Amino acid sequence: MSQFQDVCDEHYINLNLTTETQMPQDRGSVMHFFELLRKRYPGMRNFYSREQGDYVLEEDKDEGSYRWITLDPKRLSGGFMKPDSFEAGCEQHLAVLEAIPHQLSISPLDCETLNLTYGFEFSYSGNQYQLLANALGLGASFEKALEIPGAKMVSLDPTMQISLVPDCRIQARLSFEPRTTAYQVKTNEFPEENLTVFFTIRKYGSIEAGESYVSTFQDLMKRGQELVDSYLMENVLVPLQTAILIN
Repeated sequence: MSQFQDVCDEHYINLNLTTETQMPQDRGSVMHFFELLRKRYPGMRNFYSREQGDYVLEEDKDEGSYRWITLDPKRLSGGFMKPDSFEAGCEQHLAVLEAIPHQLSISPLDCETLNLTYGFEFSYSGNQYQLLANALGLGASFEKALEIPGAKMVSLDPTMQISLVPDCRIQARLSFEPRTTAYQVKTNEFPEENLTVFFTIRKYGSIEAGESYVSTFQDLMKRGQELVDSYLMENVLVPLQTAILIN
């Protein structure tokens, strides 16, 4: 992941699993599951529950690099902020996926979606919508709209989703989360905020017979890393970094 540190301010790798039926929520199952995770990762010592019924286990965030995991009735999520390597960022997720069929009785048949998500944060003080347009381009039809006298970019929501297999059950999604508001564009006052790039590899539906959560996620890892290396770095992340540096 060292190459990401050279082009963005923060990076992380997240896991998200949604299920068709509700996951076990009894105290004994949840506590046993989180105790096993704490033994493997002693730094994950902060446990609490939210009002909506989510359970959370996380490391201290003071150091900037930390792990976390949440469990709610139909979703399990986890993340690693600023991992040293791609393998280190995914190792926690593989450990979780290996444990859940036995510890939480989550069958591979019950999978609705399984996601591997890369997150990249770019700190920028300015119109983040215009930054996206400058870095990624708009195409001739949209660029003409900005030639209207007095026109200013106040919204841009580029999203791309492609299928990676013929039956469309594995897809890649690229999306952005700018934080510029219309009021900031009006006043021309822009605080320094993060622009987030999300790149997700998603498996839809039950895990195939003979496969497991672990083997399926390993396939997502392979596909994701190949796409990051062959497409995302050169065509999205580096252009964003360059556009920030020249503005």
